[in-house]
Amino acid sequence: MAEHVLAPTRDPSEARFEESLRPRLLAEYIGQEKVTANLGVFIAAARARGESLDHVLLFGPPGLGKTTLAHIIAAEMGVAIQITSGPVLERAGDLAAILTNLEPHGVLFVDEIHRLAPTVAEILYPAMEDFTLDLVVGQGPAARAMRLPLPPFTLVGATTRAGLLPPPLRDRFGIVHRLDFYGVEPLTAIVRRSAGLLGIAIDDGAGAEIAARARGTPRVANRLLRRVRDFAHAREAETIDLATARYGLERLEVDGFGLDELDRRLLVTAIEHYRGGPVGLKALAATLGEDEGTLEDIYEPYLLQLGFLQRTPRGRVVTARARRHLGYPAVEGEQKPLFGAEEP
Repeated sequence: MAEHVLAPTRDPSEARFEESLRPRLLAEYIGQEKVTANLGVFIAAARARGESLDHVLLFGPPGLGKTTLAHIIAAEMGVAIQITSGPVLERAGDLAAILTNLEPHGVLFVDEIHRLAPTVAEILYPAMEDFTLDLVVGQGPAARAMRLPLPPFTLVGATTRAGLLPPPLRDRFGIVHRLDFYGVEPLTAIVRRSAGLLGIAIDDGAGAEIAARARGTPRVANRLLRRVRDFAHAREAETIDLATARYGLERLEVDGFGLDELDRRLLVTAIEHYRGGPVGLKALAATLGEDEGTLEDIYEPYLLQLGFLQRTPRGRVVTARARRHLGYPAVEGEQKPLFGAEEP
C-alpha cells in the first residue's frame, strides 16, 4: 500500500483528482518562492513587450509541480498550452505536426524531455532558436529541404534528469529553474488548501503530520490527505484531527519520516549485506531485485535530502541518522533532518 501512496510519479488514474487541486495562477502556487518570483518578473516583462516568454526548463525530482508551473505559465501569458512527453514523440513528423499547430506565443509543454529521440530533438533546435521548421520532402535524388516559419512560441521542458539533455538542447533554454523538495511548513499550507477544496476540515496538527510524512513532495501530500480523508469518513469524523491523521498514516505503513517498505529495505540491505556501504547502485539494485533507474530517480533523492544516504566516489553509504532510525547502532556523527520531526 505505502509504495503506491508514496510514489512521487504521476498516476494516470489520479488525473482528475490532481487537476481539481492544481493552482491556476502564480499567486495561488505555494512554495518554490525564488522560482515563482523570477517567473513572475519574466512573464510580466514578456507580456509588456508583446513577446513570447523565453523557453523554460524545469528540472528536479518528480511530484514537485513542474507540470503545474507549465499550466500556470500559459495561464499567466493568456495563451493555450499543448501537452506532450518525450517518449510519445517517436518521429520528427510527430513534433512537426504539433509545432505547426501552435498559436502565436502559445506554450508547448514537453514532459520527460530528456527522453526525446535524437532525431526529434534536432527538429527543436531551429524551432527554438529561429522559430523555423526544417523539413526534408521526398526521397532520394528528388528530396529537397524546406524551411517553414513557425509562430513565436514558448517551449516548457520538464525533466527529472537534466544531465541527460543534449547540450545543444539545454543551451537553448533561456530560463532554467530547479525545483527542490518542500519543507514541512509549505507542505502544511498545501494540505490545508487541498483539504478546503476537498470539502473537509483539518486541524493544524493533522496538517503538519501529513506534511511531515509526505517526502517533501506536494503530490504525495495530496495523495496522503485523500487517503486519510477516507479513514476520517470511516470513523464518521467531520474533521481530520491529529489522532485520525496518525491512525490513517499508520494503517498506510508510512512512518514518521515518510519512509515506506522499500526505503527501509534499501537501507537495511545496505547495512546488513554491505556493512552500510559504500555500495554501488548496480549491486544494491540487484540485491533488492529493483530497477536501477527506480532507485536512483524515485527513492534516492529523498533519502539523500533527508540525510539517510550519502553518495561517495566509491558508492552509497548509509548515515548514522538512518542507522538510529532503523534501530542499528550509530558508527559516525549524526545529521539534522531536512524534513519531518524527530523519530517518535
